[in-house]
Amino acid sequence: MATWQLQDAKNRFSQLINDALREGPQIVTRRGEKTIVVMAYSEFEAMSRPRESLVEFFRNSPMAQVELPLERDRSPMRDVDLS
Repeated sequence: MATWQLQDAKNRFSQLINDALREGPQIVTRRGEKTIVVMAYSEFEAMSRPRESLVEFFRNSPMAQVELPLERDRSPMRDVDLS
């Protein structure tokens, strides 16, 4: 991400916007501190969109209707030495 000082961003605002659209988010600093990010609205929308929960993810999965064999293996367990 490119970084712009506030004064440069004000003086070259059109360039700042063009760079944000072409190259991605641009950081604007004030007194050396990162203050603002200028980005394309489409990127902002994508970031702001509510994310689906894990339950919704599995419900919407194309595999949701597939029957899976969920039988437990009943064979004897192996001995484990925990000493």
